[in-house]
Amino acid sequence: MAEVTSILIVDDEPVARSRLRELLADLAPEFPVRVVGEAANAPEALSQIELTHPQIVLLDIQMPGMTGIELARHVSARSQSTENPRVMPQIIFVTAFDEFAVDAFEVRAIDYLLKPVRAPRLHEALKKALARLPEDNRESIDELARATNTRRRHLSVHERGRVILVPLEEVVYLKAELKYITVRTRERELLIEESLTSLEDEFSDRFVRIHRNALVARPSIAGFERVTPVGDAEGGDPFWQVVLRDISERLPVSRRQWSTVKTLVS
Repeated sequence: MAEVTSILIVDDEPVARSRLRELLADLAPEFPVRVVGEAANAPEALSQIELTHPQIVLLDIQMPGMTGIELARHVSARSQSTENPRVMPQIIFVTAFDEFAVDAFEVRAIDYLLKPVRAPRLHEALKKALARLPEDNRESIDELARATNTRRRHLSVHERGRVILVPLEEVVYLKAELKYITVRTRERELLIEESLTSLEDEFSDRFVRIHRNALVARPSIAGFERVTPVGDAEGGDPFWQVVLRDISERLPVSRRQWSTVKTLVS
């Protein structure tokens, strides 16, 4: 008996999700599948992926709030956790517009379906995706995002079984602490499992590294102040720290980063 493949359907249109379910049912004798869930938007999709661990995601590109390509970057980033790595599902993009097709195929994305989706084409894409399991497709997703100039506008935080999308413009700083990254906004702190180095590479135009364990958003830097150690640290060398807008917390700048920081934010 053929192995059953788990699939998640992500599309903001109920009719489109229903259509894919019908096609998958029609293909079942040749390609046995189990639809583990549906999602109408990015937070739902991220929660479903975390909960159900699908092998393949049928992902619409045009969705309100967050495109499918940006969503795929969140899935990719989530799978890169060094402490708790996830197996990234194979992603098949689905859309009503063919303007993305050239970019998708040029960077060798897993596959790409145009609406209205036809059963033979879906079958072909599913077989190709299944053949690549458990191959990691993070590189293809990142290349596709660069080719289409798609950037994450949020950080995805998994908290108490739900997904919170934090807009980048609300992030004051990112700090590596043990196996997590603290995401500090004006209102609160949240935790994510991503690499600080990867975040620095992805958002280098917005964040500047001030220390080996900290990135600060340039717009959140109000200035710098020179501090002379007191108390138990008295007698130590003076150092610079960042004065932040909207919050009273100060962050130290390492000697190694000081020359770079003052140049980048001047």
